[in-house]
Amino acid sequence: MLKKMNKKGFTLAELLIVVAIIAVLVAISIPIFSAQLEKAKEATDMANIRSAYAEVIANYLGDSTKGYKISVDIKSDTTNWESGDSAKLGGVKYEDLINTDGKTSIVVECSKEGKVTINGLPVQISIVSGS
Repeated sequence: MLKKMNKKGFTLAELLIVVAIIAVLVAISIPIFSAQLEKAKEATDMANIRSAYAEVIANYLGDSTKGYKISVDIKSDTTNWESGDSAKLGGVKYEDLINTDGKTSIVVECSKEGKVTINGLPVQISIVSGS
């Protein structure tokens, strides 16, 4: 009498199909995730520049006898702008800041006279008055 073979597990063909499906999903998702990561870095850079902008103005208003300068390091890839919208700070576009000289830092400065600039570009509300 022949014994009935107990078939447990997966065949090699089934395993190869599953691995192929997973490989295709990974190949599709990697570019999407890297683009989202770059957008997150750009958003972080803009937040850091806004923070430096506020800090420079607050320092000037606290003591308007001297100017203030803060340098912000850029973490995003400045050669490939991912964000579709044009982010602005005081009328200055982020794209203009990163394309002006290719540096990896942005300088936010307030002079003794209260003139605020970002990387040498004047902001729209450029004169701050302090007491």
